[in-house]
Amino acid sequence: MELFDSPCAGLDVHKKSVSACIRMNKGSKTHNQTATFRTFTADLERLSQWLEEYQVRRVALESTGVFWIPVWNILERSKANFQLTLINPQHAHALPGRKTDQKDCERIAELLECGLLKGSFIPPPPIRELRDVTRRRTHLQSDRNRVLNRIRRLLETANLKLGSVVSDITGRTAQLILDEIAHGNCDPKELAQLAKASLKNKKVELAASLHGLYSDHFRWLLSEAMQELADLDRKLVQVDRRLAKQLQPHAELILRLCTIPGVDFTTAAVIVAEIGFDMSRFPDAAHLASWAGLSPGNNESAGKRYSGATCKGNRYLRRILTQSAWSLLRKKDCYLTALFRRVSVEGGRKRAALAVAHRMLIIAWHIIQDGTVYEELGGNHFDRLHPDRSARRLIKRLEQIGFQVTVKKAMPDSTPALPSLGYPLHSCTQRAIFALR
Repeated sequence: MELFDSPCAGLDVHKKSVSACIRMNKGSKTHNQTATFRTFTADLERLSQWLEEYQVRRVALESTGVFWIPVWNILERSKANFQLTLINPQHAHALPGRKTDQKDCERIAELLECGLLKGSFIPPPPIRELRDVTRRRTHLQSDRNRVLNRIRRLLETANLKLGSVVSDITGRTAQLILDEIAHGNCDPKELAQLAKASLKNKKVELAASLHGLYSDHFRWLLSEAMQELADLDRKLVQVDRRLAKQLQPHAELILRLCTIPGVDFTTAAVIVAEIGFDMSRFPDAAHLASWAGLSPGNNESAGKRYSGATCKGNRYLRRILTQSAWSLLRKKDCYLTALFRRVSVEGGRKRAALAVAHRMLIIAWHIIQDGTVYEELGGNHFDRLHPDRSARRLIKRLEQIGFQVTVKKAMPDSTPALPSLGYPLHSCTQRAIFALR
């Protein structure tokens, strides 16, 4: 087995201590130098100096909760330029009955020396900062959805059926009505006069839905929920502004990512924050899809294939791409929509959403790697791949319902295609990129 240059080090990280082992080869013999350090910043700096004294260049440590991050922060900033490798703890299991902190770090160092450890993807500090902002936005959006669900439940408990008339309680009409109720106005007819836009035609039904059991307790709960919702909206605006400021140098890439159907500014920001700008870390698009948890799993034994369930992967990237895939369900003349419907025929809509999310991530990889833009193939792409087969299928369906069909192939169209004048973007995406600068 080919060995890497020694010395190398393995770290077993805990909340309060770090067990370290330096593995050194002296001729045909191997010598281990071990030590234990606390996890305060000064102690971690002593760990870095200790590794530097032994001229260690390669260091491996396990991903233990968030406790590995302080160690990584110190070693990453060291002048020794350590080659850090973060490994999955499941890849370095100890033998039963022979597990101690010292043996764990010795085993990690030995596996690192033999080249048997596969490192996890850790983006550079600027991408990690961007990732913190996008994940902060995801958590705020989840909190906002929970508050909206509590408001809907609160209205139902007071016999208010506003949600049966107004499709979105965050709309202008619903917000005006809820604010008036929180301030003590409980007259259904007066509240119905606050209707805006198309809801002006539903004032009678709106007034009927606002007959309920009003009380001081109900108004207090509603006021608290509305205040919490307003605070979350304000925080989301602040996060969006910071996100736009951080992405301003990469506005051109964000615009190219937004050419993918279903991808807006927020989705593009999450894609960039989770995978970064350097695609050399992923050998190809398939590796990226597997890392994100959007590829079928492999579970085969004795020639029989078992469950193909996907792995966990990156839950933030997987979530946003799956949501974007669902938004394409009713889009017209779109290749990704055609793919969604094609997969859902046999696999169902959930599997189709994952398949479309998988394809969107592959497209994003090529856009970032090659500097291209998305080229729409059209909703009839799969029909154009095998036109004769599609024609036979459609003729058969017409004959099954009683039609007699005569088919004549059309002459090819010699009209030249018009050149593209650019890639269309949603107006909200344009505002997010340019107005929030």
